[in-house]
Amino acid sequence: MKAIYEELKVLELFSMFSDSDKGFTHSAFALGYEAGINKSTIDGNLVPPGALVTYVQKGIQYLELEANLTSDDLDTDEDFQFLQPLDLITKDVYELRKIIKERKENMQKDKAKGKEKENAENDREREPEAAIEKEKEPARGKEKEKQPKEIEKEQDSERIDKENDRGKGKGKEKPQVDATGTSQNGDKISGRLEENEIDGGPEPMNICTSSTSLPYEIPSSDVFFLQGHTSEVFACTWNPTGSLLASGSGDSTARIWTIAEGPCSSTMQDGPLNVVVLKHFKGKTNEKSKDVTTLDWNVEGTLLATGSYDGQARVWNKDGELFSTLNKHKGPIFSLKWNKKGDYLLSGSVDKTAIVWDVKTGEWKQQFEFHSAPTLDVDWKNNVTFATCSTDSMIHVCKVGENRPIKTFSGHQGEVNAIKWDHTGSLLASCSDDSTAKIWSMRQDTCMLDLKEHAKEIYTVKWSPTGSGTNNPNKELVLASASFDSTIKLWSVEAGHLLHSLNGHREPVYSVAFSPNGEYLASGSLDKCMHIWSVKEAKIVRTFSGNGGIFEVCWNKEGDKIAACFANNVVCVIDFRI
Repeated sequence: MKAIYEELKVLELFSMFSDSDKGFTHSAFALGYEAGINKSTIDGNLVPPGALVTYVQKGIQYLELEANLTSDDLDTDEDFQFLQPLDLITKDVYELRKIIKERKENMQKDKAKGKEKENAENDREREPEAAIEKEKEPARGKEKEKQPKEIEKEQDSERIDKENDRGKGKGKEKPQVDATGTSQNGDKISGRLEENEIDGGPEPMNICTSSTSLPYEIPSSDVFFLQGHTSEVFACTWNPTGSLLASGSGDSTARIWTIAEGPCSSTMQDGPLNVVVLKHFKGKTNEKSKDVTTLDWNVEGTLLATGSYDGQARVWNKDGELFSTLNKHKGPIFSLKWNKKGDYLLSGSVDKTAIVWDVKTGEWKQQFEFHSAPTLDVDWKNNVTFATCSTDSMIHVCKVGENRPIKTFSGHQGEVNAIKWDHTGSLLASCSDDSTAKIWSMRQDTCMLDLKEHAKEIYTVKWSPTGSGTNNPNKELVLASASFDSTIKLWSVEAGHLLHSLNGHREPVYSVAFSPNGEYLASGSLDKCMHIWSVKEAKIVRTFSGNGGIFEVCWNKEGDKIAACFANNVVCVIDFRI
């Protein structure tokens, strides 16, 4: 039994890990951590995807067969109709056999009774028919003797009676109407729909693209493909001051690419790529614990921080030289952020903690242990205050030097996947597996806005670079939320309602990013498509289809290039000019 238990644990974990496109990395790791899967002697790589489901399915099938095929006293052609799924799960083989036997006997009795009843009814029907035939013989002779006028009178009387009968039945039943407004007898139903009835038109939030306004498909010839990673590319980010692009992958490396100025095209890769490889593990490169999960440049663009599954944060200069290794976490790092001053680096880990690092000394400044479950995201409010969120559904606002949170926000009913302060540091946006996004203020304990239009989990939120504290102060501040329901929602913070629902993807949306001027939004999805939307018109203006799910999209500082990282090991750079 212990061996079977171990196998089931491996199968369950592998079924969650097997398809990285599904994005349940956090849950899969947490399960493996709690189950002690690393102690198992079974190699999970040998177990095919979906094996656990197949294992359980076969068990149920064999139970069903065992219960049926041992009943050899009756035909087995229809045996399987006697068992319901709930029977198979809740009863043993002996009980199942008993159920089958009883139900078969009942069916045989019902069949026998049915035959007897049918024979009796047939006999009854034949008796009056014979009597009627006898009576008809003299009646036929009399009918021949009737005058034509009398026959016509009788026929008229019969017609009148039938019409009256039809009239009595009118109004008793309303005609059945199908979705096209047609009754079952083929008549069109006319009339105005009531206010509380469905009008059948598109919902006002849906963005419909007609054949006259199809988005412009970006051809592969206008895309610069950065190839070199040997596993999924999970993260990418542009250097804030130059033309450097950093990417992080499951192959245990990060890479810094130098992107030439000017239009992008596939011919750019004819020459050797200008790339620096940042190796996080020497030796085998297929170990899952060395995935590079998160990246962040400091404001000056001189240092790149990387977070890894091995629990270590590393700081590199832009030439790819390792500056320092920050080692204190006891679990994978999922989020890593520099403060604006550049003296502190903040990390959040599966070990339930957040750590502030002093970059100059390479030592940890303070560790914050307030969550009861893995920390999924962190974000600075200012140079010394920050927020953390967790799978425990809580959000804590902490300050360097303080031993307790200065504010705690509770209200989400599921894992909080991402948090983001606005540009003034006064509003905090959060999103959760409970399908809601919320906006919080330090001035109150409950959320200011509770945004509930999504139908599934929300993976990330982003603020537009507009409004107070930005380079576009006269434009409205907008919050974008991306969800597993395949949509992106744009919210007006000032009005507190939904502006647009961007419905163009067919799979979960993992990443969104606003252009520097706030006029456009890029989105990346597991449907392998990157869309560029006009924020004002809420429609797709450009689109590119790749060969793998997209984990992240980002704009360069000029707003004329967009990078996207894919599950097929590729990073793409796309020109954007309208």
